[in-house]
Amino acid sequence: MRISPDLSQLVLTALNVSDQAEQTALQQMTTGRRVNQASDDPADAALDVNIAFQMDSCDRYLRSISSLESELQTADSSLNSAVTALQSAINLGVEGSNGTVSQQNRATIGQQVSGIAQQILGIANSSYNGNYLFAGTADAQPPYVQNSDGTITYHGNDNVNSVQIENGQSVAINQPGSALFSAQGASVFQALNNLVTALQDPNSTTQDIGNATTELRSAYDQLTNARTFYGSTVDQLVSTQNFLNNENVQLSAQQNNAVGVDMNVAVTKLTNAEEARQATVQAAASIDNLSLMDYLSSVTTT
Repeated sequence: MRISPDLSQLVLTALNVSDQAEQTALQQMTTGRRVNQASDDPADAALDVNIAFQMDSCDRYLRSISSLESELQTADSSLNSAVTALQSAINLGVEGSNGTVSQQNRATIGQQVSGIAQQILGIANSSYNGNYLFAGTADAQPPYVQNSDGTITYHGNDNVNSVQIENGQSVAINQPGSALFSAQGASVFQALNNLVTALQDPNSTTQDIGNATTELRSAYDQLTNARTFYGSTVDQLVSTQNFLNNENVQLSAQQNNAVGVDMNVAVTKLTNAEEARQATVQAAASIDNLSLMDYLSSVTTT
């Protein structure tokens, strides 16, 4: 017996519909998304693209902030070492200004202060990822160079690097050496050099050494005050980091509402599709007591 071509086409169409529904449900369950291509829901697919762009922007800013935090913390740690070394130099200056100290001992103290100056020179030329931290924007080469006469000069500039940390907000990420180690009227290296000279010159008085020590203390205060920039900038970065993380959470929730799938609904759709397919197969097989293979064979030979 031959089966009506119209009826067979209906059966094939039903099988195709149930198969497609089954594949769609499986894909949704696998990806966790209701919208996996634009044709699934053009409006929500467009919204998904916009949200994804915003989340990618947040992620890029967060990666940048993480790197900046490490750089700023490295700079602050270096300055902490410089502050500690300067405090030692000040203590040595106070010791050397004592009238009971012999000239030989003062010369020895001067050598110690000179060693501290070399230590601070190394700190002032600290680098991070190949860039010198205290050179301003001329950070490709060491900012401080020791001359043949022992003096130290600054070869950086007075500029600062600025980085965008979120839409519409940028932050300065460094202080130039001219504001830290060689500030006008409060130069760390000049003050150290003057103290060394006062300690090693036999003609220096205790007042000369005391004055040089006071000059060094002023440079110490300048460096300490300028250093607070790094701590406050890290605080600002942490605040922005928290904001961006919260923004990402909100965007993720929006994205899930727009294109996420309800697993219970997806499972129900899958079950319904499987049942529909099975019912179609059974219906096709029962027509005039033909098996499904017989049915499909008859369609082929039509």
